[in-house]
Amino acid sequence: MTLTRRNGTTITDAAPYQTLTDAVAAGVNLSGVNLTHAVLTYANLRYANLTYAVLTDAVLTNVDLTGANLTGANLTGANLTYANLTGANLTGAVLYVGNRRVIAVEEA
Repeated sequence: MTLTRRNGTTITDAAPYQTLTDAVAAGVNLSGVNLTHAVLTYANLRYANLTYAVLTDAVLTNVDLTGANLTGANLTGANLTYANLTGANLTGAVLYVGNRRVIAVEEA
């Protein structure tokens, strides 16, 4: 898989522990991708397909997830500070708030 940053540089092989700051993946199919501990600060993931993606402990600060499909995604421990989730589908997504498990059952 190849992604780009806003400045046009290329990011290859998105995988756990990757730094993908400023990645542009708007509308891209990232279904089932494992981005455990990845840093996606300021990434553009508008309308991306992240169904069943593993985003455990990922840093998603200031990420634009407008309209993204996060059905069944694992966001355990993810940092979503200032993330834009407007219109995102979180059906069945797994989230933890503190030590409490929260499962989204309908669209946000």
